[in-house]
Amino acid sequence: MQEPIQVRSIFISDIHLGTKFSKAEELLDFIRKYESQNLFLVGDIIDGWAIKRKFNWKQSHSDVIQKILRKARKNTNVYFIAGNHDEFLRPFLPILLGDRLRIENEMTYEDLHGKKHLVTHGDFFDSITMTKKWLAVLGDYGYDLLLHLNGVVNFGRRLFGVQKYWSLSKYAKDSIKSSVSFISDYEGILAAHAKRNNYDGVICGHIHKAEMRDIEGIQYLNCGDWVESCTAVVETLEGEWKIINFLEK
Repeated sequence: MQEPIQVRSIFISDIHLGTKFSKAEELLDFIRKYESQNLFLVGDIIDGWAIKRKFNWKQSHSDVIQKILRKARKNTNVYFIAGNHDEFLRPFLPILLGDRLRIENEMTYEDLHGKKHLVTHGDFFDSITMTKKWLAVLGDYGYDLLLHLNGVVNFGRRLFGVQKYWSLSKYAKDSIKSSVSFISDYEGILAAHAKRNNYDGVICGHIHKAEMRDIEGIQYLNCGDWVESCTAVVETLEGEWKIINFLEK
């Protein structure tokens, strides 16, 4: 059996356990292949919104929770940052579950080189979810529809001999002008907030788009998601930041 890849810290977000589209089995493979001193769950880990619609909880979803708890018992520091889909936790925060498992609204992470990063899911900075939550819910339904259509589109591609998976939802997110504009605004707002509060960087999730780039001197890192892209942000033992695209590997 291959030895796990050792890294200093892992950041994952937007697993959406409890939904049909959660790639829990792929996440279990990732967790087995990567070991870390710190594991950050950057929001939308359990989808509380799905409980109000169609809750779809599989054995693999329970396995993810059990695996994370097992890591906390075996000397991995686990930090759970609440997001908008698991906001049912927020009235009770902070929660300390033993020495190595904490649940918070946001945290500060200091990397190997002493640089400070704000760790937040990111929905607090989304003016739509803050002021017009019904629009955010409507957008969530639209995203679910695109995820359903992913299956239909890829079935048709296979009929024509095209085996490589193609994501309609990702294409829409990357190509539609309003979506691109929203993502750009979101990234800029988080970077500006981090700069105002004397952080060197910000680590977030929420918009399901993995990214690592410099925004006016602030290191912006987005974990992506585990409903289609299966990405994570890691800091290596040498202090290097990387985005892991697990499906490509």
